[in-house]
This record gives sequence, C-alpha cells and structure tokens, in this order.
Amino acid sequence: MYRKKAGGWLKHLDFILLDLLCLQAAFMLAYTVRMGPNSPYADREYRSIGIVILLADVAVMFLLNTFRDVLKRGYYQEFAMTLRHDCVVEGIVVFYLFTTEKEVPGARFVIYLMALLYVCMGYFSRLFWKAWLQKRLAAAGEERSLLIVTHEKLAAEVVQDIREHYLEQYRIAGIAVLDRDLRGREIEGIPVVAVASDVTEAVCRSWVDEAFIVLPREGAYPEELASQLAGMGVVVHVGVYKAQESGGLRQFVGQLGDYTVLTTSISAATPLQQFCKRAMDIAGGIAGCLITAVLTLFLAPAICIASPGPIFFTQERVGRNGKKFRIYKFRSMYPDAEERKKALMERNRHGDGLMFKVEGDPRIIGCRILEDGSVKKGIGNFIRDHSLDEFPQFLNVLKGDMSLVGTRPPTLDEWERYEPHHRARLAVRPGITGLWQVSGRSKITDFEEVVKLDTKYITEWSMALDLRILVRTVGVVFRRDGAM
Repeated sequence: MYRKKAGGWLKHLDFILLDLLCLQAAFMLAYTVRMGPNSPYADREYRSIGIVILLADVAVMFLLNTFRDVLKRGYYQEFAMTLRHDCVVEGIVVFYLFTTEKEVPGARFVIYLMALLYVCMGYFSRLFWKAWLQKRLAAAGEERSLLIVTHEKLAAEVVQDIREHYLEQYRIAGIAVLDRDLRGREIEGIPVVAVASDVTEAVCRSWVDEAFIVLPREGAYPEELASQLAGMGVVVHVGVYKAQESGGLRQFVGQLGDYTVLTTSISAATPLQQFCKRAMDIAGGIAGCLITAVLTLFLAPAICIASPGPIFFTQERVGRNGKKFRIYKFRSMYPDAEERKKALMERNRHGDGLMFKVEGDPRIIGCRILEDGSVKKGIGNFIRDHSLDEFPQFLNVLKGDMSLVGTRPPTLDEWERYEPHHRARLAVRPGITGLWQVSGRSKITDFEEVVKLDTKYITEWSMALDLRILVRTVGVVFRRDGAM
C-alpha cells in the first residue's frame, strides 16, 4: 500500500478545531439540561467520559478522513458526513460505558442528547464557517484569478470542473484556446482572450494569479509555455490526468531524487493510518494467539486421534509484493493431502486452477462420500466449517506476514498461474479475513470476481472498512459459513 505524505489535514485545522468545540459544547449543554448548571468536568465520572469523547472525536477525524474535501461538499454531503461522524463517536462512547460497566447517573440521557445537539451544531457551524470564509476572501480581494489554457474540445469541460470547486475561490479570468482562434467569443460564459501565439501578452494585459494548462493526452508536455508563465510570476498548474482516466488509481505529485514525479498507486494510506492498522493487527494478533493456545488444548487430541500426525499445518504462501512466507493452520486434512491434490484436480470447482475447492473433499479428516452420494463429515469439516483452522494465523499477523483484514494469500502453484492484473491482490498484506471472504466465498467460483472484490477492498481501504469486515466476519462465523 503506497504511503501518502501526512499533513494534508493541516489546511483544514480551522474546521477541526471548530468541530472539537461543537462536540464539547454539545456535551456540556446536554449535561446542563440533565444535571443542572454545572460543568461535567467537575464530576469525576463525567470528566472521564468527556476525555473519551475528545479522543474519539480526534480518532474519527483522522481515521475516517471526515474533513477531506470539506470545502467541496454540498449541503446533503455535509449533513451525511456530519451524521456519520456523530454515529461513530457515539458508538465509541457507548462501547466505553458498556465495557467499563460504569453506572453514571443520567449518562444515557446526556450521551444521546449530546449526539442530537452535535449533529445540529456541527452541521450548521460547518456551513456557517464555509460561507464566512467565502465572504472574507471575496471582500479582501483574495480570490485567485485563473487563466485556463486548453484546446477547444476540452474548454467547456474544464470550465465546468473549475466551477464545481467554487469554494476553492478561483475567479476564471479568461480562456486561451491553443488550437483555434476563438478570440472575442465566450465558452460557458467565459471570454476567450488568447490563442497560442499571444498567451503571455494576454497575461500582461490583464494580470492573472494562476494558469491551468490542460491539453489532450496525446499532446506533448507544454514545457516552454509553462516556463514562460512561471517566469512572469504566474503559478502554473499542468493537468496530467483526470481522476476518471486513472481507472480508480490514486495519484500524487512528489519528489524522487531531483525529479518531480507523478506517483500512481492502487491505494494509499497516511503514516497515521498505517500505524493504526498495524496497531490493530498487533492487538488482534495477541488476543488471537491466546485463543489459539486454548483451542490447542481441545483440538490437538481430537486431531491426533482421528489422524495421527502433526497438530499444525504449514505451507508456503505468497504475501505482499510477492514475498513468500509460511502460513500456520490447525491441520484439518490428512498428512498426504498435498500429494492427493493432483488426483483431484479434475473435480476442482475452480477450473482455471487459480484456486482449489472440491465438494466432499476426501483429503479432509473424517470426510468421505457415501454410496448414496451424500457427504459424511468428520472432525476436519468441523474445524474448517467453524474456521477454527485459521486461528494459528494470528501468529502470522504478529510476525507481520499477514494482517487481520486483507486479501487471501495464494499458494505457489496458484501464484504461478496469475495474469498481471491478478497480482494487484498482493499490493497489501494478505489477511485472515477480507471482503471476498465475507461476501459468500462458497458461492463465488469465478476467480475474476474474487479479484474484483479484492481490488475493491484495496482501492477503497479505510480503517472503517476493516472494522466493518471484522464485524461481518464474526457474524458469518457464527452462522457456520466458514467465511475466513
């Protein structure tokens, strides 16, 4: 997963501080309504709740990126994001009270009223602050005048794109059409002020702060024009790709040595998000290893009695960026399962060999097909159906080979059959569970559908998505679907 530079949230520090104030104000107002005109921070129990609210608010801001593109959101989008932010914070606080078993007088009323007040206060304060910023910049004459430099076929689209970002405070001063003389005409209400030969003259006639150069993909990089404009003190932006043309990939401009580079990645995460994901993996790995130790006390005798041999099964798998590692599982198959796999290939439900799954697999301990065609299950099926065989993988999570949530790690023979686009699945650490596993893996036999789900997970990754998948995994396991 590509690591994006941190710090982009600093440009929205005013919104962050405003949100913190609104939530704390809602908390104190709710306390006053229920408990009287006193400060909740004067009460020891409510003081601890207030600190949890503050920490939860900060965590949600950064883990869910709730202030990303805040200046570009409309009324409905802003309300939806405020409500989502509020629900997550509220859930964290309720979970805290439930876990600590605190019996705080009036706490339920205060917390629920706080949530209602915060939605109203947070939403309208954001709208007010955006409107105030807009008026302040306009009154101070701080709107940035922008010259669009493009071709005729792209001009209308570029103007519309800029207008969709109205709160970015650009005033379009004019358009320079390079491939045709349209001077004196208007495109989307904006005058065409120049052609290719007199762009710099147009800038001299009517000063502009910034220029946005957007040329067709097949066109050469406008190095000379960009240098001329920049040399005149104009900030020059050169459009490389539209977001829609990148196929859902993430793109960032950065530095590599002495070069300015456009970095393209299937996914991106800030160092903070990377840290939080790894911290969650370590915490989950420790808890999972403890559960594994307890399960070993019961499963070890059952496995040995049904099929003498090792308790654990290890196999070489392919992990992130093609790195090989040994995966650990409770053994649910007979020791010669790998040798018998070749003989069963013709029964594989995945005919392309990119995955292997057989109905009534005779390699599973105690599993066999009866004369009437029905399948008799054994201890191996019980272990697999309840995903108990996966628990030793928590050791892989602690070692850093795997994550709690990710993509399924392929075997070496599966990896060798991969086509180039299949390898995108391993742009992240493989996981014990993932989006494919909780989407009904037993019903999905098309490997391309598996790749699509894994790619969707990678491109849309967030800590919130990981948490949703973990919750769904618990539900699927308890339904005995063998989801992991």
